[in-house]
This record gives sequence, C-alpha cells and structure tokens, in this order.
Amino acid sequence: MEIKRYVMGNLPINVFTTQDALSILEERLLNKVKTAVYFMNAHCYNVAQKEERYRTVLQKADFILNDGIGIELGAKLYGIKMKENMNGTDFVPKLLNLASQKGYTVFLLGGSPGIAEKAANRLSKLMPGLKIIGTHHGYFSEDDNSQVISEINKVSPDILIVGRGVPIQEEWIDRNKTSLNSAIILGVGAFIDFASGRIKRAPRVLRTIRAEWLFRFLLEPKRMWRRYLVGNFLFFYYVIKNRTVYKDKSSYFVN
Repeated sequence: MEIKRYVMGNLPINVFTTQDALSILEERLLNKVKTAVYFMNAHCYNVAQKEERYRTVLQKADFILNDGIGIELGAKLYGIKMKENMNGTDFVPKLLNLASQKGYTVFLLGGSPGIAEKAANRLSKLMPGLKIIGTHHGYFSEDDNSQVISEINKVSPDILIVGRGVPIQEEWIDRNKTSLNSAIILGVGAFIDFASGRIKRAPRVLRTIRAEWLFRFLLEPKRMWRRYLVGNFLFFYYVIKNRTVYKDKSSYFVN
C-alpha cells in the first residue's frame, strides 16, 4: 500500500481511514517493524511551532494521525482533505480490539500511579481476549528511565501505549525508541486516563458534532481555557503564516 504523507507548513500529516491505519500497523506488527505513531491536534501544532525539539520529533515520526476538527480545517488551507477524524481516544481502542483478536500483547505506560492498572482492568473487561502484560505510571524521572525500559523489555509487548502528555511522551518515545522491544509505540495523551475512568469523555452527541473540546473545557476551565480559547486562534495564525513561509505544499511519500 502506498502511504501518502502531506505537509502542513513545517509538520507532516498522514491521511488515513481507520481501516488504512489498522491494516498498515498490523502489517508492521507481523513484520516486527518498529513504528512510532503520534496524534496531532491544534494544541500539538501550536506547541511544535514554539518548541523546536518537539517539532523535530514530529518531523521524524513514522506516522502522524489527525486529531480534531482544527487540524481538518487547517489542512484544507493546504489543499489536504482528511478522510476521518483519527483522534487517539477513538482509534486506540480499535487497535486494541485488533490486538485482542490477533493475540498481540500490550503494555500501558502513563497516568499517575494506579491509573494504568485501572485502565488495564477496564479494557480487559471490555475486550476479554486482550493481553495487557504490563503497566507503569508515567511520573518517573530520568534517573528511573533505565529501570522502566528494562521492565517493558522484560515482557517485550508488541504494542506500547505511552500516555505522558505532549510533548513529553513524543520526546521520550523518540529518545528511547531503539532501546524498546516493541513494534508499535504510540503517544496517546490522555487515553489512559480516559480508559481508567478518571476523566469522563464527552457525551456521544458532542463527539458526533465534533465539540468534544467544549466538554473538556467545561470540565476543567482553569486548565483548558488558554488551550482552547486562545490556542484555537493561535493555531490558525500559525497555519496561515506557515502557508506563506513554506512554499512547497506538495505531498510526498514514505515506504
């Protein structure tokens, strides 16, 4: 399958359906091709404009999936039409369902102490065949990094789910990718918190009309107001600016 990859200014984006992504990742699981998968929403795009290290990590990613209506609208300014909203909170359960059917193993890394275990228990009840063979919280220091990697490699999961927040999770994956004995490594933001039940998801009607961000804002206004109320305007500023600065708007391909 030819994998089409586009550029939104200074950041790449893949245009997939869920089935496209699942098929590609399953092929890589079968062939044990180490693959880093990140999700990009408007907030991620904004952070990448200010933090060069994070931007470089995204530019090196194997796959970047579009998360949210902001990216969809911004992509249109580059002539890119997204096929689906590929947000991690919806996509990761579908990947885990595939893992449960095909016998692939999973490790959850992220959340505060105890949260990954709760997520593992809830996911295992939802998907009885799912093999979650390890968990670890995401609040560890660089001094503990080798121990965490050793714990992951001891069980060598096929899929490693990393939920440590942007940009920490992506930078951690990029820095440790070659040392990890996992084929598919995903940076998933708050997915582990959602899966554990610690954070509630928006009602389905809000998700259907692409307004899940509004629910997150109403739940945590003090923490989220800058990201959504200021960040959305900033996102379109960066998208329009980059469209002028980066003249090459053509797509390119990766194998």
